[in-house]
Amino acid sequence: MTSSKVQSEVKGVSPTQKAIPVGVSARHLHVTKEHLEILFGEGATLHPKKELMGGQYAANECVTIVGINLRVIENVRILGPVRKETQVELAKTDAIRLGINPPIRESGQIKGSSPITIVGPKGALYLEEGCIVAKRHIHMNEKDAALLGVEDNEIVSVEMGGERKGRFDNVQIRVHPSFTLEMHIDTDEANALGASCKQHAIIMK
Repeated sequence: MTSSKVQSEVKGVSPTQKAIPVGVSARHLHVTKEHLEILFGEGATLHPKKELMGGQYAANECVTIVGINLRVIENVRILGPVRKETQVELAKTDAIRLGINPPIRESGQIKGSSPITIVGPKGALYLEEGCIVAKRHIHMNEKDAALLGVEDNEIVSVEMGGERKGRFDNVQIRVHPSFTLEMHIDTDEANALGASCKQHAIIMK
């Protein structure tokens, strides 16, 4: 769906406003090939369950994550394909449950982040760093960025409607040719404003 079509379909949005589809991102992780084989056995591969943007996909494979207090969260889904570094992305509520305090970071920025243990059906691994709370952001391609008047890595504020109408500041713009227009927030943020994947956000410029 193009940006112009999105705008025309959102009730009450004027042509000068910017309507962004919302995607609620649940806890998940990305893994390296080496770590995938530790968790699932030699020669293990990921099996796509649902296609996502930019060539990514939600895999069938899930793991258990363990905090420093030995509490666990089961059935945490892996997103593929494999990456150069393993990274766990949680909501703040998840982190509190596990007794850790991960920083709010852009995906891929894991230096100095929180430790975490990951357990799979064939093995387990301990990461001294690699767990973050993902910084809220909006994916888009260059055409969307031009239409919306924003640039890659720009920080904007957005407003969301509904019964618990509210505003999010410090939202990062992420531009790439493979991206589809969508704002990503975690489950804590979605619950705070009663948001769902059927809603839209408006960039406040």
